[in-house]
Amino acid sequence: MSNKEVKAALKSAREAINNKEFKEVLKHCKAVLKLEKNNYNAWVFIGKAASELEQPDQSQAAYRKAVELEPEQLLAWQGLANLYENTDQWDFKDELPNVYQKLVELYARTDKNKSYDMIKKLSEIYQSDREYLKLAKVWLQLVQLKEEEGVDKKELVQLLQKMTQLISDCISEEEQNSETQQHLITAFEKAMILTEPVPGEEHKKLSADYIKCLSKLPHEEGKMKEACESMLSAYPNETYALEVLSSYYLKTNSMDEDAVSCFSRLLELSPNSGLGHLGLGTKALQEGRYKEAVDDLEKGIKKMNLATGWYSLAEAQFKIHRHADSAVSCSQGLNICASEDKKLRDKLLRLKLEALVRSEGEQAADQALETFSQITEAEQDPVLIALKGRAYLNKGQIEQSFKLLSELEASNPNLSQGLALRGLAHLAEGQLQLAEQSFLQAAKQTPDSGEYFFFLGKLYWDMGSETRKDRSKSHTHLLKAAKLDPHLSCAFRYLGHYYREVANDNARAQGCYRKAFQLNSDDSESGAASVDLSMGQGDMDSALTTLESVIEKATPGSAKWAWMRRGLYYLKVGEHQQAIADLQAALRADPEDWICWECLGEAYLNRRSFTAALKAFGKAHQLQPSSIYSVYQAAAIKQTLGKFKEAVDEYLQITTQQDYVPALKGLGECQLALAKNLMEDCRDGGAIDLIQQAIHNLFRAVQLRPDLSCLWKLLGDACTAVRVVSPNRAQVVVPTLLTGFDSSPQDRMLNQAQTLKAGERCYAHALKLMPEVASLWYDLGLNYYHQATISPCPSDEHQNSYSLNLEKAQQCLKKAIQMDSENYSYWNALGVISMTKGLDSYALAQHCFIKSIQVEPNNVVAWTNLGTLYLKKDNIELAHEAFKIAQSLEPLYVNCWIGQALIAERVGSYDTMDLFRHTTELSTHMEGVKGYAYWVCSTLLDKSNRDSELYRYNIVQMNAISAAHVALCKYTERIQSDPDAFIMLGYLNEHLQLKRQALQAYQRAVELLQSTSSSEVSIFSLGSYARALCNSGQWEEAVQVYKSTPLQDLSELVGLALAYCRAGLYPESISAYERALAVTSNEKEKAYILTALALLQHRQGNLDSAKTLLFKCSVLKEPISESLLCLCALGLVHSDATLAAAALTELLKQGSASGGVVEQRCLLTCSLLALQGNYSAVQREASRAVHSNPGNPSLWTLLSRVIPQYYPRKAQGGAVAGHIACLFSMTQGKRALLFSGVNQVACGRHTREDPHRNALKTMQKAVLLCPDDPAAWAGLMAACHTENTSCYLSGSTLPRQSLEHTLMSVVSEKVRSVEEMERPLAQALEGWVLQQAVTGLMQQGQLEQAEALCTQVLNVSPEHPAVMLSLTQVQCQRLLMADVLPDQVLEQLNKVVMMNPTNLGAWHEGSCVRPRMPLKVAGPVRLLVLSIYCQLEAQGRWSRNKLRTFQM
Repeated sequence: MSNKEVKAALKSAREAINNKEFKEVLKHCKAVLKLEKNNYNAWVFIGKAASELEQPDQSQAAYRKAVELEPEQLLAWQGLANLYENTDQWDFKDELPNVYQKLVELYARTDKNKSYDMIKKLSEIYQSDREYLKLAKVWLQLVQLKEEEGVDKKELVQLLQKMTQLISDCISEEEQNSETQQHLITAFEKAMILTEPVPGEEHKKLSADYIKCLSKLPHEEGKMKEACESMLSAYPNETYALEVLSSYYLKTNSMDEDAVSCFSRLLELSPNSGLGHLGLGTKALQEGRYKEAVDDLEKGIKKMNLATGWYSLAEAQFKIHRHADSAVSCSQGLNICASEDKKLRDKLLRLKLEALVRSEGEQAADQALETFSQITEAEQDPVLIALKGRAYLNKGQIEQSFKLLSELEASNPNLSQGLALRGLAHLAEGQLQLAEQSFLQAAKQTPDSGEYFFFLGKLYWDMGSETRKDRSKSHTHLLKAAKLDPHLSCAFRYLGHYYREVANDNARAQGCYRKAFQLNSDDSESGAASVDLSMGQGDMDSALTTLESVIEKATPGSAKWAWMRRGLYYLKVGEHQQAIADLQAALRADPEDWICWECLGEAYLNRRSFTAALKAFGKAHQLQPSSIYSVYQAAAIKQTLGKFKEAVDEYLQITTQQDYVPALKGLGECQLALAKNLMEDCRDGGAIDLIQQAIHNLFRAVQLRPDLSCLWKLLGDACTAVRVVSPNRAQVVVPTLLTGFDSSPQDRMLNQAQTLKAGERCYAHALKLMPEVASLWYDLGLNYYHQATISPCPSDEHQNSYSLNLEKAQQCLKKAIQMDSENYSYWNALGVISMTKGLDSYALAQHCFIKSIQVEPNNVVAWTNLGTLYLKKDNIELAHEAFKIAQSLEPLYVNCWIGQALIAERVGSYDTMDLFRHTTELSTHMEGVKGYAYWVCSTLLDKSNRDSELYRYNIVQMNAISAAHVALCKYTERIQSDPDAFIMLGYLNEHLQLKRQALQAYQRAVELLQSTSSSEVSIFSLGSYARALCNSGQWEEAVQVYKSTPLQDLSELVGLALAYCRAGLYPESISAYERALAVTSNEKEKAYILTALALLQHRQGNLDSAKTLLFKCSVLKEPISESLLCLCALGLVHSDATLAAAALTELLKQGSASGGVVEQRCLLTCSLLALQGNYSAVQREASRAVHSNPGNPSLWTLLSRVIPQYYPRKAQGGAVAGHIACLFSMTQGKRALLFSGVNQVACGRHTREDPHRNALKTMQKAVLLCPDDPAAWAGLMAACHTENTSCYLSGSTLPRQSLEHTLMSVVSEKVRSVEEMERPLAQALEGWVLQQAVTGLMQQGQLEQAEALCTQVLNVSPEHPAVMLSLTQVQCQRLLMADVLPDQVLEQLNKVVMMNPTNLGAWHEGSCVRPRMPLKVAGPVRLLVLSIYCQLEAQGRWSRNKLRTFQM
C-alpha cells in the first residue's frame, strides 16, 4: 500500500473515531501498521479505540508504543493520561504522575495554562500520596513558570502562600526531610520578599505563618528567633512572636534575661496571657519566690493547660506547704501528660506521693499508697519507701510502718527520712523519749530541714508544761524550724502558742499567729487566735480586716471560724441582720455546731424574729440536750409570744433538773399569766392552782437570790392576783416563810385576805431592796386597796382595818406619784382609791382622773373611770361624754360600754339590751354579764312580745339565750352569793332544756334566800325550784316545795296539780286543778284547766266525763286547739272514727297552722285514715303535707315513717324522704335516719346491690347517733339479717354471724330504760327482736342455740305466745331434718295453731310438717288451704304489726 493509502486509511480511522466505530478504527489501523509498523498516528488511534472498547492493557501498549516512537509528541501522552485517569487500576495510578510530569514539560513549551493544569493535578496526587518533596518541587516549578511568564508579584505571593500552607500543614503530620523543609523555608522567604506593603496585614500573616513553621523545626531555632525579632520590629504591638518565643523558653526551660524580658513584654501587651504568667511563675519558682510563683502559675494554667505548668505549680505549692493543693495539681498534670513523656510523669508521681503523705488523713494515705504503686522502680528508692511508711502511719497502721522501717534501716541505716519515720512511729505509739531521739538523729543528719526541727519543737510542746517552759526545748527548735523554713506556718503557730501561754507576750504571739495565717490561709486555728487576740486588745478594725479577707476568699461551706467570729462581732455592735447572715454561713460549714446555733438564735432574738429564734434554739438543744441556755431561751421566746403553756413545759425541763433562777422566774411569770387568762374566762379553780404553783416556784428563786427585787415583786403580784376570784375559792397553799407565822417545814393554807397580806410583805421586801422604784409603791398601794375591798360591806370590828388599808393605799399611790408624776396609771389608781366608799373624796378623784388624762390623752381607763364618777354623781350628760371618748379611744375596752349600757338603762333606751350584749361579746365582765342576763330574762318573761321585731332580733337572731347562759355560768362560778343570778341561770337552763342544771341553780337560789322567805323573790325561787323538780321527775319533792308556797297564784296551783298527777295522786290533782279553776282570769286559762281535768278523767277511766269536759271547752268564748286535739286523739284511741273525724274537722276550721301544729294535724289525719282502713290515702296525705311545707323536716320524717307501715311499695321513696329530713335538721334527722333504714330494709336495699346506700350503713349511722334507742338496735339486727339473707340466696358465706345474742341483749338493756308510757311498745319490740334472733340462728343452722334461746325466755314468761311459736318452729325444723317424726309433734302443732288461729307462721309450720307424717292426704291439703286463706286475710295487718314494732 502506498503512502497515499496509508493516509486514506488513517483518515478512515479518524472518521470512524468520530463516528464511534472503534472496531473499524482497529481494522483501519491494523491495515496501516501492516504497511508502516512504526506509524505514530496508527498506534495512537489503536490506543484510543482500545480504550473505548474497554481494553485498557491493549490501549496502554499502543500508547506506550507511540510514545517510544515520538516521545516529544503530545497526542500519545494525552491519550495515556486520559487512559490512566479513567481506568481504576493501581498500576495505572502509579504511572499517572510521570505522565503528568511529562505533559508539564511539553505544555510548558506550547501552552502555559495547560501546563498549570497539569501541575495542579500533579500536586493533588502528591498531596494525597504524601510525597511532600515532589509536591514542593512541583509548586516551585509552577512558581518558576509563572516567573518566566512574567506575572505580577501578587499572584506569585498567592502561589507561594498556597504552597507554604499545603506543606506547612503536612509538617505536623510526619517528619519532613531537610530538603522539603528547605524548600518550604525558601518559599516563605521568597514570599516575604515579594509581599508588599511592609508592614501590612498580608505580610503580618505570612510572618506569623513563617514563625509558626520555624517553631516546628527544632534545628531552625536561630532563624525562628530572627523571624520573631523581625516581626516584633515590624509589628511591635503583636503578641504572636512573643508567644512563640515564650513557648520556646518554657519548653527549653531557658530562663535568662531575654526570656524574662519576653514574658514581661508579652504580659504588657496581653495581661491575661497564659504563657507570660507561666514563664514568670517558673522564673519565680527557680528564684524561691514561691507565693508569686503560685499566683502566676495558677493564672497561666487557667489559660494554658500544660503538664509542665501543672508540675511547676505543684512544686511551688509544695514549697509553701499547700500539700493538698500540690497533690491536686499533680493529678491534673498527670491527666494531660503524654504517656511517652515518662520522665515528666515520674516527676509528677513522686511529687504527688510526697504531697499526699504530708497532707495527712486516711484518704490521702490511701491515695499515696496507690501513687507509690504507679511509680516505676519505687521499691528501690529508699526515700520513696520512707514516704510509704509515713503513709501507713497516716492510716494508723503502725505495725506495717515498723515492718517497712526495719527493711529500710537494714539497707540505709543513716537515712534521715528513715530516722524521721521512726520518730513519727514512736510518737504514734506514745513513746515520746524514743521519738525525741529519732528526731534528734534526723535533724543531725539533715541540719537544714525545718520539718525535723518542727517535729522536735512540737514534741517538746506536747510533752508537758516543763518542756514548754524550757526555752532550749520547744521554743529553740520551733524558732530554728521557722528560720530554716520560713514558709512552715505550723512552726509560727506553735511559736504563737508559746508566746501567748508561756511567755505571756501577746504582741509577739499576735505576730506569730498573723505570720502563720499569712502563710496558710486555711490555718483556722492561727486565724482564730489572731482575731481573738486583736479583739482582746481592742483592735477591732484589725480583727475585722482579717475576717473580711478570709470571708472574701472563702467558698460556701468553709471558713466557719471567720464567719462565726464576724457574726459575733456584728451581734455585739447591734448589726443583727449582718450577724444572722454570717452565722448562717458558719452553720453551712458545720451544721452540727450547737454553739453556733445558739448564737444564731440570739441574733434572731435581738432582731425580734421570734419564730426563727425558736427554731434555732430548738436545733441547738437537739444537738446538745444538756445545754440549759437553749431551753431557757426557747421558753423565754414562747413566753414573749404568749405561748405560756408551751413555755411552762420548757421551763419545767430546766427546773426539774436544777435550781436555775432565770428559769424559775420565767416559770412563775408564765404560770401567773396563765392564771390571769383563766380568771378572765372565770375558770377560777384552775387559776388558783396556777397561782399556787407560781408562788412556790418564785419562792424557790427567792431562796436562791433573795437580793433580787424583781423576784419579790413577782411574788407580790402572784399573791395579789387572788383578789379576783371568789373568797371561798381563794384557798392558797404557800410557804410558811411568806405567811408571817413561825417558820415551819410544812406549807400553810391561806384564805384570800391572808394571801393578800402575804403579797403586802413581798412588796415591802422588794421596797427594802429598791426603795426608789415608783412602780413598787404603786403595786403596794393597789395591794392595800384590794385588802380593803375584798369585803364590800365591812363589819364594825373590821372597820378600822378597812379605813387603815385605804389610807395606806392612798399614801402609797401619792408616794409613787411624787417619784414619777408623769405616769398616768398612778394618777388613775389614786383616783379609784379616792372615790372608794369610806374615803369618798370625789373632788380628789376627779382631779386625779383629769391629771391622768393630761399626762396621757389616749387614756381609755381614766376616761372610763371619770365617766363612772359622773354617773355615780348622777351627771348623765358628762358621764355619757366621758364614756363616748373612751369608746373612740379603744372600742374594745368593755368598761366604757358597760357605762353606756347603764346610762341607757337609766334613761330607758331600747338599746340597753344591745349594749349589754356587746359587753359580753368583748369580754366577761361581771356587771355586763348580769345586766345582759337580766334583760334577756325580762324579755323572755314578757310573753306578749314574741312576734315583735325587737324580740326576733334581740333573742332569736342574736342567740341571746345561749349567750346569756354561758356568760351567767361564768358569773355564778365567780360570784356564788347572788341569788338573783342563780334564779336567772335556772330560768335560762329551763329554756335550754338543761333540767338538771336548772334544778341545781334554783336550789342554790333557794338556799341563799332562806333568810328572806317572805319576800317576793323567795316565793318566785321556790315556785321555780318546784317546777324544776317536776321537770326532773321528782314529783314528791315538787309537791312538798309547792306546799311551802302560799298557793295563791295560778302557776303555783297548776304546778302542784301537775306534780300530783305525775306522782299518781289523781284525786289530789283534780282537787288542785279545781282550785286553780277558781282563780282563772280569762276563758283561755279556764279552757286549759278543763282540758287537763278531761285528761285526768280519762286516765281514771271516766270516758264520758272526759268527753263532757272537752265538749265544754269547745263551747267557750276562747276555745283552744289543744282541747280539739285531745278530743280527736280520744276518738282514735277508742276507734271512734266519727268522733275523731268531727274533732279533726273542727280543728282544721281554726285556720292555717304553722310549726309543730302542722305536724300534729297531719299525724292525726293519717291516723284517722289508717283507722278507716284507707292505707293508700295515708301516704298521699303525708305527701300532700310535705308538698305544702317542703321546708318542714318533721313532715319529711312523718312521711318516711308511714310509708313502710302503710304503703311499703313506695319504700324507696320513703328512704329518700328520711334522707331529706336528715339534711334539713339533725334533731329530726336522728329519728328520720332510722325510718330511712326501715324503708331500705323494706325495699331490700343491701350492700351487694348498692355498696354506698344500703340498710346496713344507714342503721349503723342511726345506732351511732342514738345509741340509747332500742329501735335503732332492732333495725341494725334487721339490716344484718337482710345482708345474711342476700348472701344465703347467692350461695356465698354469711358475713355477719353470731350477732343475734349480742344485739338482742343490747335491745333488752335499752328497753329497761324506756319511760313508763312507752313500755308496752318497747316490750313488743323486744318480742320481735327475739323472733328475729331465732330466725337468724335458724338460717345459720344453729338450731340448738335457737331452741335454747326460746327455752330461756319461756322460763321467765311461760305464756308468751310468740316465743312458743318460735320454739315450735325451731323444733319442727329439727324434726324436718329427721326421717321419722313422733306423733306428739302433730298434737303440739295443733295446740299452737289453736292458740294462734290467725298466725300465718303457725299454719305454715303445719303445712310443712304434715306431709312428712304417715297420715291421710286430706289433712295437709286442708291445712295448706287454711294457710293461704289466712295469708290473704292477714297479710296487710301482719306486715304492719311487724314493722310497727321497731318504729316505736
